[in-house]
Amino acid sequence: MAYIIKPLVTEKMTAVTEKQNNKFGFIVHPKANKIEIQKEIEAKYNVNVVSVNTMRYAGKRKSRYTRSGVIKGQRNAYKKAIVTLKEGETIDFFSNI
Repeated sequence: MAYIIKPLVTEKMTAVTEKQNNKFGFIVHPKANKIEIQKEIEAKYNVNVVSVNTMRYAGKRKSRYTRSGVIKGQRNAYKKAIVTLKEGETIDFFSNI
């Protein structure tokens, strides 16, 4: 089963990666545990993972006002993993562009 959904490339995650060169973020499957995430990242990117920290985010309710009235919805809930690699290793997300 694929536990990694996509790499997390945001301003906040880029700032963390620039400060500490061996930390990277991923959006992962909500039922994935740290061991499964570690094994998949090591296999997919050919790196050594030192630690995995996970966070769960709840979906937020959103509403906006339009000409036709109020539109209500909800963002999806997701799970985020911050992966710390062995010193000196890195992942290049933009190598195949």
